[in-house]
Amino acid sequence: MKVTSRVTAAAVALETTLLCHGVPKANAPALAVRIDDAIKQSGASPALVGVVRGVPTVGMTADELRLLLEVDHVPKLNTANLGVTLHRRSHGATTVAATMELAAAAGVEVFATGGIGGVHKGYGDRLDISADLAALTRFPVAVVASGVKSILDVASTREALETLGVPVVGYRTDSFPAFYVRETDLPVDARFDDEADLAAFVHAELARIGRGVLVCNPCPEAHAFTQAEFDVALAEAERATAGASGRDATPAVLAALHERSGGRTLTTNIELAVSNAALAGRIAAAIASL
Repeated sequence: MKVTSRVTAAAVALETTLLCHGVPKANAPALAVRIDDAIKQSGASPALVGVVRGVPTVGMTADELRLLLEVDHVPKLNTANLGVTLHRRSHGATTVAATMELAAAAGVEVFATGGIGGVHKGYGDRLDISADLAALTRFPVAVVASGVKSILDVASTREALETLGVPVVGYRTDSFPAFYVRETDLPVDARFDDEADLAAFVHAELARIGRGVLVCNPCPEAHAFTQAEFDVALAEAERATAGASGRDATPAVLAALHERSGGRTLTTNIELAVSNAALAGRIAAAIASL
C-alpha cells in the first residue's frame, strides 16, 4: 500500500474520526489546532491521518482536513473497509484501527487518541468487538489513550487485551482508566513515572514484539467524572438509546451523554484528547533522541 506521508522524525499520528465524528463539527477546527499545538510544544510534529479522494495520507494539511469536515458524510474507516474506500477513491475518517495501519505503513511509532474501542456491553443480541483490539496485535504503534471508552464493557476489554498479549502500561497510574473516569479496579501491566524511561521501553518493545503497546494516560483530574457520576449519566443515556447497535451504538450513546451532562462529556473528551496528545508528543520526541 502506497501512503502519502508528510512526517518528520518525531511524529505523532492523529485520527480523523475524533474530529469528523467524535465532536460536533463546529468544535473540530479549534480542537485540531489545540492538539497540534500540544504536540508541537512537546517537541514533536503532528501527523493527522485520513483518506482524501482515495489517497491514504499521514500528515494531512489543514485544507485536506477542511475538505473532510465540509463533506456531508465521511465514513468511519476501520481495517475492514479501508481497502474498499481506497479502491473507490472516496474520502474517509480513520478510526484507531485504520490510523494504526496507516501510521505503521509510514513508520510512525506513536499515536495519540482519546480512548480505544473494545468489547461492547451487548446492545442487541450480537457480539460487538472493536477492530481496535485486533489492530493492537498487528501494527507496531504505541497508542496513547485514556484507556477504553467508558460506555463499553471495560472489564471485558481489559481481559481481551490481556488475552491478545497487548502490553498495557500506565503513565503515573497503577489503574486501567476508563476515558471519563480516571481509575477503575482493573490494573495495568506496569507503571511508568518517568517519560524518558517510558519512551525507551515503548521503542524497544515495539521492535521486540512487532505489535502495539497501549499507554494509558488518565483523564485530567479537573475534568474527570467519578464512577458514581458516570454510572448515573450512562444509565440515562442507555435508556434513551435502547435499540442502537453496531457502529451506530457508540455515537448514539455519546450524543445522549452529551445532552444529559449539559455538555460536560464533550469538555472532558476535548481535554483528555489534548492531554494525550501532549504526552504522545513528549514520548515521540524522547524516542527521536535515543
